[in-house]
Amino acid sequence: ACICKKNKRVTNCRVVDNVCWCDAVGSGVSVNCDTLTSKCLLMKAEMTHNAKSGRRDKPKDAFEDTDGLYDPECENSGVFKAKQCNGTTCWCVNTAGVRRTDKHDADLKCNQLVRTMWIIIEMKHAERNAPLNAESLRKFFMDTFTNRYMLDGRYISSVLYEKPYITIDLKQNSSEKSAGDVDIADVAYYFEKDVKGDSIFYGNKLNLSVDNEMLNFEKTVVYYVDEIAPEFSMKSLTPGLIAVIVVVIVAIVAAIVVLVLTRRRKGKYVKAEVKEMNEMHRGLNA
Repeated sequence: ACICKKNKRVTNCRVVDNVCWCDAVGSGVSVNCDTLTSKCLLMKAEMTHNAKSGRRDKPKDAFEDTDGLYDPECENSGVFKAKQCNGTTCWCVNTAGVRRTDKHDADLKCNQLVRTMWIIIEMKHAERNAPLNAESLRKFFMDTFTNRYMLDGRYISSVLYEKPYITIDLKQNSSEKSAGDVDIADVAYYFEKDVKGDSIFYGNKLNLSVDNEMLNFEKTVVYYVDEIAPEFSMKSLTPGLIAVIVVVIVAIVAAIVVLVLTRRRKGKYVKAEVKEMNEMHRGLNA
């Protein structure tokens, strides 16, 4: 009956009060096609799509924490449930669905869904002789995020360019976001899919052209900053960082051992000298 132009992974589309409504694949939740679909429902739909097609590879650079795509549990409103599980392994996520704790067993308690208030999108463009025009870049991304992704411009904190890196800051505190505003996590997910050539929009690919020149990106990384700091333990540290810590500790212990042995030897020499002096005094007195 209608086409959901802002989400191609839907079924059972129908017009209700002049608005196109469709059921999200994988969850069956009805979504309004006049606005963006929540990231949680999009991820669930993609997992369902991948399972049907047999494709199991994680999308490249999907999440900075390297967990990749997973089949999320969503609230009826479309937001992520604070606790996510894969079998008997569970973890807590933020409003962007990114893991913010170590992985535990099913007894893990996630008391609240912590809000992601700041998203940093960093892109590296392909090698080129001359830098891009910074003002043209800023205008392009401002227009793209406000028009294509329906994001209020006040949530776009900055668009910075330092060849070859483009950095876009999206900031949206829970106190600032109104009911009608799209979420920055949903916007970042739509944008990331667009840049990687896997657009969620129906037949409407993003035209990455600035000053009549196509942009080619080598890498896109998304960083998440939450209103409450994440709760990772030593187990979440990378092997390289752990190795550095171990080397430092071993060096400190070795230094202490050398210092102790040096003092012991010095003490022995002092005792020997005292003993020799006493023997010389006894000889003279005799």
